[in-house]
Amino acid sequence: MITAALLLNVAVLVPVCFGLLTSAKWTAAAYGQPTPARGILLSVYLAILVGSVALLVVDRPEMAVALLAVQVVYKLTTPLTVGSVRNPVVVSNLLIAAFHGTAIASVWPV
Repeated sequence: MITAALLLNVAVLVPVCFGLLTSAKWTAAAYGQPTPARGILLSVYLAILVGSVALLVVDRPEMAVALLAVQVVYKLTTPLTVGSVRNPVVVSNLLIAAFHGTAIASVWPV
């Protein structure tokens, strides 16, 4: 399940990062116009992408759980920071947080 969560990160972040890097038209509706804050978000997304790819290559589930746990926290807080649950990024964040939470639970000792 951890591998699936890391693959989900890659599958989502490759097109999102590419879209933000190229200022694709759809990015303005989801992320707003290009700003320094959007550039910082891109940096965070690139770090998660690189970390996910590295953790797919190097079998370190404890590191993967740490990465996924940080993602769950930030994704669950986006409705509060954005002020809406209708933004497409917020919706996808909540869905991905649920998936990542399940992945973490699958390896967490009970």
